[in-house]
Amino acid sequence: MKRTNARTGFSLVEALVASAILSGVVVTVGAIGSRALVATRQDSQYERGAALLDRQLTMIDHMGVAAFIQSGQTEGDFGELAPGYRWRVVTRYLEVDQLYQVTIAVIWVDRSRPKQLVVVTRLNDTGGLLL
Repeated sequence: MKRTNARTGFSLVEALVASAILSGVVVTVGAIGSRALVATRQDSQYERGAALLDRQLTMIDHMGVAAFIQSGQTEGDFGELAPGYRWRVVTRYLEVDQLYQVTIAVIWVDRSRPKQLVVVTRLNDTGGLLL
């Protein structure tokens, strides 16, 4: 009788190589997922900062830059609306009509690191009147 040398299953080396490849894939996918979550959180913070910046800038434009300067409040926080977020405004009269350069920053802390979003724009002081 003839015996055939039929091989079934995987050898130990093949199983170890497959396990190593699978482990590398799992670690890579986990790292990609983790980085995506961190990026999403940071994007959310910057998006919220931009919305708060726009809100504060709209308020300054509505009340008039000169009236805002006279109020004397050039920095503050957003209170319950956005805990942990603060704003700071620096204005400079450009000596052209009623034109002011307004620099506004929204500041927050993320994992013990200060973050900020800064916008420089020019506003025409209409005295609080909407034209």
